[in-house]
Amino acid sequence: MPSGKPEPPSVSNHPYTPLPPTPQPPQIHVIFSSTSHHRHLCRRYLYTAITILLLAGATYLLWPSDPYLKVVNLRLDRMKVHAAPISLDIELAVRIKVRNPDVYSLNYESLNVTVEYRGEQLGFVTSDDGSVKAFGTSYVDATLVLNGAEVISESIHLIEDLIKGSVPFTTTSEIRGSLGILLFNLPIAATLSCEVVVDAHNQTIERQDCYPA
Repeated sequence: MPSGKPEPPSVSNHPYTPLPPTPQPPQIHVIFSSTSHHRHLCRRYLYTAITILLLAGATYLLWPSDPYLKVVNLRLDRMKVHAAPISLDIELAVRIKVRNPDVYSLNYESLNVTVEYRGEQLGFVTSDDGSVKAFGTSYVDATLVLNGAEVISESIHLIEDLIKGSVPFTTTSEIRGSLGILLFNLPIAATLSCEVVVDAHNQTIERQDCYPA
């Protein structure tokens, strides 16, 4: 007589094959190095600073400048005073050193030397033209000869200075020219003034003070 219990399920003799595991995506690890980033910034700042310094140096070197003037010799060869009307005979020799600080050649048209007494111009002399090579130096000689240069407005002061034995003069040396920059000629100029005190008795220069004007 059949019992009321259900029969257990049959077990298959075939082995069970498990499913393959689900592949996991590769993991990417990004590591930021603060030291490497700092070095990169330092290199950028260093390259920028070097570039700025090089540009500044090139600008300083190539930027045109006026020439430098210096009186290396000033000699009074003759001075004579005439009474009526009050006038002066002066022979003054000057040697000017011209230095070109630029990378371009300097071509000057002339060098003008003017002599004044207490603001009153007595006369001037003009030298010949010339040139000074880049970073070079040249010397220009000029002799100022005045015969009967009248001192009208300052005649009383001249008499007083002659009595004291010291006569002040002002010499102004001015050079004008141009710098040869490629196809252009850039005009330049330089002026040098000298306060000169002459011994009226010995007819020698007691003192001279020169400065750029």
